[in-house]
Amino acid sequence: MNDSKIEIPAFVKALLVLLLISLIIFIMIIGKSLLIPLFLAGFISILLTPIGDWLEKHGLSRILSALISLISALLILIGFLTFVVMQVASFSKDLGNVGDKLNNYLSDIDNWIASTFQIETGIGKGIDQEYLIELLQSNSSSLAEFILNTVGSLSGIILLPVFIFFFLIYRDHLTEFIVHLFKEKKQEHIKSEIKELRKLVQNYIIGILKVMAILAILNACVLFGLGIKHAIFFAVFSAILSIIPYLGPFLGAVLPTIFAFLTTDSLFYPIGVVIGFQVIQLIESNILTPKIVGSNVNLNAFVTFLGLLVGASIWGVIGMILIIPTLAVLRKIFELSESTQPYALLFGEEKPKEKHEPESN
Repeated sequence: MNDSKIEIPAFVKALLVLLLISLIIFIMIIGKSLLIPLFLAGFISILLTPIGDWLEKHGLSRILSALISLISALLILIGFLTFVVMQVASFSKDLGNVGDKLNNYLSDIDNWIASTFQIETGIGKGIDQEYLIELLQSNSSSLAEFILNTVGSLSGIILLPVFIFFFLIYRDHLTEFIVHLFKEKKQEHIKSEIKELRKLVQNYIIGILKVMAILAILNACVLFGLGIKHAIFFAVFSAILSIIPYLGPFLGAVLPTIFAFLTTDSLFYPIGVVIGFQVIQLIESNILTPKIVGSNVNLNAFVTFLGLLVGASIWGVIGMILIIPTLAVLRKIFELSESTQPYALLFGEEKPKEKHEPESN
């Protein structure tokens, strides 16, 4: 007897895909406190894998090498957070003068609207400076709360190093698991693809960190050249936001521009900040990112933009950061199976069409 295959109608397949996507989004929402540290740990452990491999080659055990790699990463993170706290504390000291000037501008705007349109807006009363200063001067608690909201919860911060440690220890075991998922393929081919996948994530993260460091230096040079206070704080802040495609560079330039407008007596300085940051953005998008990050992600603009919206709506800022490498990993996994290759094609860049020369009669 011939085996008869059941053909599923196309609209049923589409409905099943939509149901699966809805289920995944639902799980991502209710499992935020667990999934965020899990995703973060996965990418960080991939970044730390070369360090663990190097330590093992020099005779250390898998557990000891994973522990040293984890402690090194934690020390770097603690040092960076300490730097951020110090910069926020320094920035908050100048908020009094900024608030006075902002209130003067708001009063002028309120008077102009009232005299022109006979409308009372109430903005002339200004902002509560004491509340604003108190809010930012409590930087330690605010920063801690921000980190908690970003990672998900206190349990997420505790789970993050635990997940990283276990990922580093069981990385070979996880590789074997993926190999067995694709039994129809040759094992060596799948292992080779997994290595390429690790390199893709490593190159992407390292490339992003390099670009951020260069941007921080260029931003600082512009701000120092214009004589803007807290140049290092604004430079690092803008460089960190650049990790968010499309929106990051714009948001990173807003705060130093407003600060320059409120703390200087000439429009030359805020305009100089805008022009300087715009030039740096052109350098980043046309030279730095293509040369350093390259085509490691290789996602088309529509999928990237849609992913940013979904990531932000589900997980907030951390979702916008994690969604790009996650989509890149999914695209690479989809390429491993013929049945999912169309989805890899959907995620990737559109290939340029070949020009056919007209046939001569």
